[in-house]
Amino acid sequence: MSKLSINRLWFQLSLAFGAVILIASIIVPIVFFLMRPDFVPREIPPDAGQRFVLLRIQGLLVFLAVGSVVGIIAGTWVSWRLTAPLEKLAKGTHAIGARDLTYRVPLQGSQEIKLVAQSFNEMAATLQAAETQRQNLLADVAHELRAPLTVLQGNLRAILDDVYTLDKGEVARLYDQTRHLISLVNDLHELAQAEARQLQRTDLNKLVQAAADILEPVAEVDGVTLQVTTPDAPTVVMADKARLMQVLQNLLTNALRHTPPAGQIWIGITTADNEAVISVRDSGDGIAAEHLPYIFDRFYRTDHARDRDRGGAGLGLAIVRAMVEAHNGHAEVTSAGLGLGSTFSVHLPLKTDKT
Repeated sequence: MSKLSINRLWFQLSLAFGAVILIASIIVPIVFFLMRPDFVPREIPPDAGQRFVLLRIQGLLVFLAVGSVVGIIAGTWVSWRLTAPLEKLAKGTHAIGARDLTYRVPLQGSQEIKLVAQSFNEMAATLQAAETQRQNLLADVAHELRAPLTVLQGNLRAILDDVYTLDKGEVARLYDQTRHLISLVNDLHELAQAEARQLQRTDLNKLVQAAADILEPVAEVDGVTLQVTTPDAPTVVMADKARLMQVLQNLLTNALRHTPPAGQIWIGITTADNEAVISVRDSGDGIAAEHLPYIFDRFYRTDHARDRDRGGAGLGLAIVRAMVEAHNGHAEVTSAGLGLGSTFSVHLPLKTDKT
């Protein structure tokens, strides 16, 4: 709404309220005299009759004048009360359009306008948070890409300057850097496609068992025991099987990465309150309390050097959260501390007869 429109509305409301009170000031005295004829004396002297009528006319004129002034003042005040918050909302929309995402509208006016202002502020806060995440993501992506690209550039420059010999060992090192780049790009693509899903009836019991079967050989090579526990009855949810399988594989791979030989990993399903909970628990490294709130953030690592050596880009758990939220669920993590293992839980709504 433009400022000109708001001013026009303010003027129209002022006239409308002023007219309503003016009409009321005319009708009320007339109705009063019609309904109270006994108010006028039945017998009055002839010479006093004219004075009585004049006094009544003067009183009515004064009443009309006062009513007009009050009507204009009241109409102006009411219209200002209605249009001032709308003008601030209009300024807010222009500010947001100019990418001033810090702008907030004061909660003023009627209850309905306050609700609109509150919704506007919530929208602005969401946009500001999204913009902050976007900027952080761009910075993180630039940082992650810079490292392998710098290695590739430096090694290729050294080969061109005959500092290094282009043998199989050097090619293998360059190949490892390209694999890291491809893995990072694939993870970013998965994040971008997290909400693209095709939901169908899915038995979580079969899906969890299939994910465990895929990673069980890797666990055996690492000397880690993998145990699966599922309910006897099917656990049915509406899910994209491919996306949910990736969630399970990411959680199991993360558990294997942080569980030493002779350790254990448990994956199981429980149900409660129309909700299915997939839990992946390990006896591995554990997570310090100060890191728990940020575990699902993009590119977040509790140990940067260790995770980079093991090939992690810090996106696996961010992909888990994005895909679970796309299924109207949420992901959680708990840990008793370093060296005491950790538990990752995925909560999904159960498929019922009503859903």
